[in-house]
Amino acid sequence: MRPLYRTFTVQAEFDAQYNPSLALPDPAAPGRHFVATAERARADLPSMLNVPYGPTLEETLDIFPAAEPNAPVFVFIHGGYWRALSSKEFSGVALGLHAQGITTVVINYALCPRVTIDEIVRQTRAALAWTLRNIQQYGGDPARVAIGGHSAGGHLTAMALQTEWAEDYGLPQDPFVAAIPFSGLFDIEPLRYSYLQPQIQLDDGIIRRNSPAFMVRHSKTPIWITWGGAESTEFARQAEIYHQAWAAAGNASELRAVPGANHFTVIAGFEDGNSEVCRWLAEKLRA
Repeated sequence: MRPLYRTFTVQAEFDAQYNPSLALPDPAAPGRHFVATAERARADLPSMLNVPYGPTLEETLDIFPAAEPNAPVFVFIHGGYWRALSSKEFSGVALGLHAQGITTVVINYALCPRVTIDEIVRQTRAALAWTLRNIQQYGGDPARVAIGGHSAGGHLTAMALQTEWAEDYGLPQDPFVAAIPFSGLFDIEPLRYSYLQPQIQLDDGIIRRNSPAFMVRHSKTPIWITWGGAESTEFARQAEIYHQAWAAAGNASELRAVPGANHFTVIAGFEDGNSEVCRWLAEKLRA
């Protein structure tokens, strides 16, 4: 049988690699944890929720200001394979960052299939432009902004780094001091043959425009490309090809997995201010 992509010939092979819930004894457990942690963050931390950055109802962001003014800023882009979840399940990323004196912004965006991945990328860029222009009103320092995201949010982080910020938005060309995609999708073609296709509706044009591993531009932003050490070989490959492309463009990147983490626990470090990810971001943001 002729392969559909690389060595994969049937949908079950794609799903085994790209559906991380299949390997869990309780597939609903990560969602329960994210919700509980998010509720704790909203209860314990100061916040401004549902701040609009665009004209549609989904275009909002949640801001968790640091205790001190003129604080560095981290913008988190949630996952859910572009077709599920919202900013509200991920308020918990602010817990460890707040302990480090970092203001956290969590982006919300519209979901497939009501919109396309092209539109989600546009909304992500609009949210980041809004943050750079307005975060000072919320105690953040627009000159010290880092970005990152999980899964589909890792993909959107990479797409943000591809943006021509000076030409398209009138902002500094490389406005972010650091970036960290977790378990990102940088070559989205294989998802066309997976269980996700009925909702994300990939076609040749969407794949070409939204596979950042194949269109890296030169950037001054240092990045840490990471994934869970217990994830599938395809998530490791995705990270490796993006790292290779980023380095080939003359850019600075680190390629390191989170030991023992699965696709969901890979972002658990955000809950602890002393974790490696929180310390890495704090170092970059205060450099």
